[in-house]
Amino acid sequence: MKANARSWGLFSLGLFILLVFTAGLSLSVGSAGIRFFDIPEIIAAGPGSPEYSILMGIRLPRTLLGIAMGGALGLAGTLLQGLFKNPLVEPYTLGISGGASLGICINILFKLYAVIGIIAYPLSGFVGASLVIFLVYGLNRSTRHIRSNRMLLTGVMISYVASSLVMLLMALARPDDLQAIVLWIMGSLDEPDMRLIRMALTGSLAGLFFSYFFCFDLNGLALGEEEAAGLGVNTARARKGIFLIASFLTGLSVSMAGVIMFVGLIVPHFMRLITGPDHRILLLASYLSGAVFLLMCDVVARTVITPLELPVGVITGIIGGVVFIWAISRKKGDI
Repeated sequence: MKANARSWGLFSLGLFILLVFTAGLSLSVGSAGIRFFDIPEIIAAGPGSPEYSILMGIRLPRTLLGIAMGGALGLAGTLLQGLFKNPLVEPYTLGISGGASLGICINILFKLYAVIGIIAYPLSGFVGASLVIFLVYGLNRSTRHIRSNRMLLTGVMISYVASSLVMLLMALARPDDLQAIVLWIMGSLDEPDMRLIRMALTGSLAGLFFSYFFCFDLNGLALGEEEAAGLGVNTARARKGIFLIASFLTGLSVSMAGVIMFVGLIVPHFMRLITGPDHRILLLASYLSGAVFLLMCDVVARTVITPLELPVGVITGIIGGVVFIWAISRKKGDI
């Protein structure tokens, strides 16, 4: 146990150092180059210079949002994969992202943000994701095992329905609303409002904190429903709690950054290969590595065709898909 705790601590420290380095790279790289070692001096000098405005007004909020959303997506994927014992399950598989996307589109078309304020986007995304969760769970509550193929297929079909409804709303939208929806769907970390950034960070870290209340439940569920119940796991409570946290994290990420694919799929999968199946380390490792992965993809999105910027969701889809296919092609036996 002590050996595991020591190795887990060192591994987590290594991931944290990597995250700090990646965050520094995100702050220094862009069309206006800022040297990494000049950042403390620029911050200490205070407002007045163009570098300070770029750093504090654009890059710092973007970096913080990337950490929050990458961590949230990596953690949500880990929770769902652990619950279903399936490395191909992620928020998109169960339709959670589709529900959040539909909620955001309704918010944009009916201009709920003008009535509710800045809370409208995360609230509508969370409500949409939660409705999908309750729908999937309600349609399959008669099944004995929540990991049944029926539940997965239900989630996939709900995801298709939600995507079709989003396209329908896009067809009915006015040009200005249509542009807002299209830009949001492609995924972006370009959000300068620090109130929303603080909200995203708080929600993301809260999801990580509360997920650890279920780490032993997830370890028990990995053995099977009956085995977990025999170990004293309240499987019904664990399922509901894990679903709620996953839907909250997904709704938060979709509402803040749009549709960003593959983070919740490949990050937990590769972390499980490195750390093993114990969720005491896997949850934190997936959070940190998800943040690193999304920040690196955002750096690529900002620099590959500078001064133009690509949607970060496009980069995560390309890199994530290629890496996952490569990993599957090299792996022998079952996933």
